[in-house]
Amino acid sequence: MDHAAVLAHYDRDLRKDARPDGPDARIERSATVVRQVAGAHGWNGVLWSGLDGTGADAAIAGQIEHYTALGRAFEWKLHGHDLPADLGSRLVAAGFTPEPEETLMVAETAEVIALTADAEPPEGVRVLRADGAAGVERVVEVHEKVFGVDGGGLRHRLLTRLAADPGSLVAVVALAGDEAVSAARLESVTGTRFAGLWGGGTLEHWRGRGLYRTLVAHRARAAAARGHRYLQVDALPMSRRVLERLGFHALTTTTPHLYGA
Repeated sequence: MDHAAVLAHYDRDLRKDARPDGPDARIERSATVVRQVAGAHGWNGVLWSGLDGTGADAAIAGQIEHYTALGRAFEWKLHGHDLPADLGSRLVAAGFTPEPEETLMVAETAEVIALTADAEPPEGVRVLRADGAAGVERVVEVHEKVFGVDGGGLRHRLLTRLAADPGSLVAVVALAGDEAVSAARLESVTGTRFAGLWGGGTLEHWRGRGLYRTLVAHRARAAAARGHRYLQVDALPMSRRVLERLGFHALTTTTPHLYGA
């Protein structure tokens, strides 16, 4: 993989030329910033910036003013290769709170399919497509248990997206009997090279049994069916080790910086 070329494609497809991720969202562009504005339950934030040392502080202040006037908390999605090099410290000085750093990892979809061809869930576990309200509820249930957060916003986003554009979202859930023990989703942006793997989580007592790998395999096949060459993940350290074995390459870092949350 040509890391520099793939990162340039990623910046163009998913950041500079970003599309709204739901029917209640819109993308706004200026010469130096691309941002999404959504409803109270949607994702609000800065996707891309092309700043320099002289204009960065004014641009940061402008985004704060814009979202504050809308009554929205928002995220500045900072990538490790963004400029200026001290953009992270400038965001913190302006009142943003950084979340844990993640690693942007990308793989060729075909390679992931090949490396997970033998992936199967543990005995007694079945994997289902969560394509209705009941399925979404199971995905949210796992999300709340694994990540310890309220799933109301996620529930709203998934249901809204499935209703407006069902082909853009593939959510899967693993069931042990009637218990949802693992869940994840694939977000597909038509016309781009990339599909994103999001929200992968497994209940603690079910980890280490191959569920994460199995759900990656399901989503890789779905991405291939939709014509996406690459899979993209923002990975925490625990996931990174597994993803590297599945053909994923680390391209840069991404650190969410939150304001007003």
